Amino acid sequence: MVKLIKSGIGNLKNKVKQMMMKKPEEKDLSCSIDLIAIDGDGSFPCPKCGMTISPEDETEENYKVIDTTIVNNELAELVVECGKCGTTIKITGFQ
Repeated sequence: MVKLIKSGIGNLKNKVKQMMMKKPEEKDLSCSIDLIAIDGDGSFPCPKCGMTISPEDETEENYKVIDTTIVNNELAELVVECGKCGTTIKITGFQ
């Protein structure tokens, strides 16, 4: 009986070690949105969680601006992070 218990504990320790050594899977948390394909005022839902990302929202509660790309003194690309799920969204198609 004692051998059986020690054997079980040994197996459990090995499984815990294997789990700790395992690298977490990387999640793809980035998406692209082309504003040319969107009708309306430029609002769109986050592709992962559905949170509305709107250019009218200046509070940074629903999204946070991470990066901008300017080409020829015009906004070419905007990278935002969804305030709900943390998805990085690259926005293109500014005209």
